Amino acid sequence: MNLKLLYKNSSVLVWCFLLMHSFSVFGQKKNYKIHTAAFYNLENLFDTINDPSKLDEYSPMMELKTERSSVYFQKINNMARVLADIGKDETRNSPVIIGLSEVENKKVIEDVISDSLLVDRDYEIIHFNSPDARGIDVAMLYQKALFTPTHTSSHVLKIYDNKTQKRIYTRDQLLVSGMLEDDKIHVIVNHWPSRRGGEAKSRAKRMAAAKLTKHLVDSLQIIDPYARVLIMGDFNDNPNNASFKKVLKTKNNREKIAMKGIYNPFETFFKKGLGTTAYRDSWSLFDQILLTKPLLEKDYSSFKFYKAGIYNKRYIIQNSGKYKGYPFKSWSNGFTNGFSDHFPVYVFLIKEVKMKT
Repeated sequence: MNLKLLYKNSSVLVWCFLLMHSFSVFGQKKNYKIHTAAFYNLENLFDTINDPSKLDEYSPMMELKTERSSVYFQKINNMARVLADIGKDETRNSPVIIGLSEVENKKVIEDVISDSLLVDRDYEIIHFNSPDARGIDVAMLYQKALFTPTHTSSHVLKIYDNKTQKRIYTRDQLLVSGMLEDDKIHVIVNHWPSRRGGEAKSRAKRMAAAKLTKHLVDSLQIIDPYARVLIMGDFNDNPNNASFKKVLKTKNNREKIAMKGIYNPFETFFKKGLGTTAYRDSWSLFDQILLTKPLLEKDYSSFKFYKAGIYNKRYIIQNSGKYKGYPFKSWSNGFTNGFSDHFPVYVFLIKEVKMKT
């Protein structure tokens, strides 16, 4: 597969909107407002301080012998630049909701949202410390002017080594419920276990993670069958893997989603050969955002799904060398001044605006 050609001049979405714009949805020209929800793996965003309770001394940041502070703040700025840009061309705003993975603690996230590129967006953080052995967590950012959380919780994924039966410590799953303006939505942020040791040998761990996610969705749907749920994350599985197709039972045809079903718009991208991370000239689409049926309905009196995309602007793509065409990662025998080894993903949520006459 030619990665250079695959991503040449490709920003998966080419639609352009204003924050409140008149455009055609299913043949009807009306006025809509639009918000972006995004997910980004920040690739080992660690601070410069050794935490004896974690294995952070093996992080790329801690392995630097000199200039840790300057590298740290450049990494922070690079992360802020991407987060500020996602969806901005289309909405004139950064994402209202952003799921994050591979962050060491709340402090590093505070530094990101305090960067000059993001500070005026007035983000707030939802974060819980996970028991992950490497010391990395998931988190969620939200713009306080547009989203109000009503419930937050962290859910432990307990998995065990098949041979030793010792517990494998990994990331918790984050559940946030709240009001996107006047509409209630739920967000589940994931970072499922990696493929270390091989896809087949590690598959059971991700199947367990998928079962936990499914349990969270089912719990929300028992309370409210019309629960509008965004499931986002770095799943370390592709859209066609068993964790999605057999456990979550995802589908890529929005017209065939049952009442409590789950839609995966990124399955179509994967079938076209697109991905968010690359290895040995092959793309994987590990980063995805899934949606439940009520977000797919064509009644836009509340926020509904409109489009999905992979954010792969030219500046976050490696432009030379062995890995030309790959995501421009931060770490490779030291700091590269890159961004992440993953591309972010996002969805647009739109709502009809009744204009006064």
